[in-house]
Amino acid sequence: MKIIESSIIGKKSQEACEDGMVVTDDFIAVIDGSTSKTPKHLNPDMKNGRYAMMLISEYIREELKADASADDFCQGVTAYIYNKVYEKLGVEERLKEHPEERLTASAILYSRTRNEVWMLGDCQAIIDGKLYENGKPYEQEIARKRVELIEQGLSPAVARKQIEPLLIKAMLSGQNRTYTVIDGFPIYREGVKVVSVSDSCSVQDSVQDSVPASDSVPCSDSVSASGTIFVSSSEIVLASDGYPFLETTLAASEVALAEQIANDPQNIHSFIATKGIVEGNKSFDDRTYIRFSVEK
Repeated sequence: MKIIESSIIGKKSQEACEDGMVVTDDFIAVIDGSTSKTPKHLNPDMKNGRYAMMLISEYIREELKADASADDFCQGVTAYIYNKVYEKLGVEERLKEHPEERLTASAILYSRTRNEVWMLGDCQAIIDGKLYENGKPYEQEIARKRVELIEQGLSPAVARKQIEPLLIKAMLSGQNRTYTVIDGFPIYREGVKVVSVSDSCSVQDSVQDSVPASDSVPCSDSVSASGTIFVSSSEIVLASDGYPFLETTLAASEVALAEQIANDPQNIHSFIATKGIVEGNKSFDDRTYIRFSVEK
């Protein structure tokens, strides 16, 4: 694996940034700690999203075995957070009922040994020039509600406050039940995407046999009789969702983001989101980008 370019930029500062990046001999990962929706912090020195990112980064660097599968990662990182934080603090029972207080993050990893990209939660990748996403199913509906509130005359700050109960309600009903995040509780495996990167490229949304052919993400125009899509890919981009329009280079992604900020800073027109730029911040979210090549 050869790193071509990479960047981490906090929406406000590097010190408070909830995004992280890990590069080892066996894995490349981007971790996106979730924006806190509660004032309660499990670590008094930082917000829960940053703490989640740091713990997941630590697990990948220090614990994750080179030959681990996506399932191994899901089980291992869950136990790591649960045992290291929740159990020690005695908050397991409370957090079962309050997912908004958990240490929550999305992550996307490339495994050198398995030649796979694992997508857990809201993250994105470009493989062989094709975009892969794994967004939360409920966010667009709530984002449109925020747009309506702003169009009715509410300030962006007040509109955000008004949709926060909807975000928390969606977490209560869906977090690791209908969509996937890393939060120290059993991961909803059906929401994990596994992309095989080699001469045979396929996408799994959990167990391969359970995925309809129509759910596959096209990687090229070459398809075998068995439905496997073939591609020869040597360059991969992994990124957090801080880039509304992910491009094949960092410069192009930054240009697209700058245009979005200039033309639609509250994300209510060309790109609809549950949050816009808050006064004092440089962007609406932390952002991380890494582009690298792998041997064919």
